[in-house]
Amino acid sequence: MSQIGSVYAQALYSLAEEESLAKTILDELMTLDGIISAEGDFLRLLSASTLSKDERCGIVDEIFRDKVHPYVLNFMKILTEKGYMRYFSDCCKAYRKQYNKDNGILAVTAVTAAPLSEDQTEKLTEKLTKITGKTIELENKIDPSCIGGIRLDYDGKRTDDTVIHRLDTLRNILNNTVL
Repeated sequence: MSQIGSVYAQALYSLAEEESLAKTILDELMTLDGIISAEGDFLRLLSASTLSKDERCGIVDEIFRDKVHPYVLNFMKILTEKGYMRYFSDCCKAYRKQYNKDNGILAVTAVTAAPLSEDQTEKLTEKLTKITGKTIELENKIDPSCIGGIRLDYDGKRTDDTVIHRLDTLRNILNNTVL
């Protein structure tokens, strides 16, 4: 995450929190981040030197007016005006991180070879809630190279109990064994 993303996200978060809109703004930012990330041409357009700042802000205003909260719209216009729209995704991540911290939410990514069933997801969420004391926001990513087992990524940490990790550990032990 960039410093710019953190600073601007903190300013927006403070305002949203003050107005009891933190969750509403978070939801809109996450939706927009997904859309904007998928549409790379949009960021290139907002960075085009052939357009003036007013024209770029006008584009943002025309596309998003009455579709997002005015705070989000103004936030995007400020980033566009400053030439920082390329940091929008960083802003969204920093905002979410602050929101999660203030609300006792821990985002966890469970990487598995096959999708977790609803029952497995529920049990894993319950267990992680008991261990951490936080509300768990679980995302399941599929990586067939895991072969089996589960890898948990959260809070900059990784717990790896996948078959491929176990095989790699065994391989390292055997490679370092002197016969």
